[in-house]
Amino acid sequence: MTPRSDPTVQPVPASVVKQVDDADVTLSNPKRAVISLGSNLGNRLETLQGAIDALEDTPGLRVKAVSPVYETEPWGVETGSQPLYFNAVVLIKTTLPPNSLLERGHAIEEAFERVRDERWGPRTIDVDILAYQDVLSDDPVLTLPHPRVHERAFVLVPWLDVDPEAEVPGRGKVAELLAGVGSVGVAARADLELRLPE
Repeated sequence: MTPRSDPTVQPVPASVVKQVDDADVTLSNPKRAVISLGSNLGNRLETLQGAIDALEDTPGLRVKAVSPVYETEPWGVETGSQPLYFNAVVLIKTTLPPNSLLERGHAIEEAFERVRDERWGPRTIDVDILAYQDVLSDDPVLTLPHPRVHERAFVLVPWLDVDPEAEVPGRGKVAELLAGVGSVGVAARADLELRLPE
């Protein structure tokens, strides 16, 4: 007789995960969205965690996964002209429409005193919606998916961590997009950890 394996170490079948999600009555017919977080001023890790907690505290929104932390060079500026960023990606389920989710992101940025006085300037926190379900929109207020997501390794790397099968709507698989741009300058910070809100 073969010994029975310990059921506590078995992977949870996708069907069970779906049942649990379906039974989550806090959200009715939620949509999937992907949000990137970045910070290069102040206590970067504390700020990222604060933004994650603020997302979870949003009515109609649940944080489902949080990526590892990556340290990256600032985008679009001269090397060494700004502090390095901490970046992470968060998967959420939400009943908020995209524009309301954008407003919530801006409110979180404001709460952490984000200043928007120069393009690609340093910031305490950056909250960007990378994708919302399979929505394609060229609305200048909120373009979906994010117009530059396919060329930014600092969001593709952590996105791939939390969802290896992820696709950027209209652009293709995250893994293939990342292979195209490479991951130079995106350094894993295994010594740091962001936690899922309880």
